[in-house]
Amino acid sequence: MGFLLSKSMDQNLKKQQEFMLHNARIQMERQILMQNEMRERQMAMQIAWSREFIKYFGSFFGLAAFGLTAGAIKRKKPALFAPVIPLSFILVYQLDMAYGTLIHRMRDEAESIMASEGDRLSLPHGTPTFESVEKARRAKSHLPLLSEK
Repeated sequence: MGFLLSKSMDQNLKKQQEFMLHNARIQMERQILMQNEMRERQMAMQIAWSREFIKYFGSFFGLAAFGLTAGAIKRKKPALFAPVIPLSFILVYQLDMAYGTLIHRMRDEAESIMASEGDRLSLPHGTPTFESVEKARRAKSHLPLLSEK
């Protein structure tokens, strides 16, 4: 009788472990999807910011370029045209960010860095572990460690 009860408990334990593993996997997948969605939203906001910035900066650049060019021609001082050059670099950068391929080039470069220069990406003192986080938490809190309960 004890053997049958033990066998039944072992089967239930195994089923419960499989269920917990399945739930952990689903939770991890949801967390990954949520983090990716948040990343996509942040990138969309940055692109939208660049497009909005272009509206204002483009207007400023147009007026400044027109005014500085007219002043340089009228006063016969080409030096008045000089500020248009650095302002044009800013405008082109923002245009590339908002409507061009800058983000694709940045992603390609980031992938290249991760593939060939991974040592540059390591954190000081390595990747945080549960123990290091718990130790820091305990140092700042009066609560005991979770492992001590």
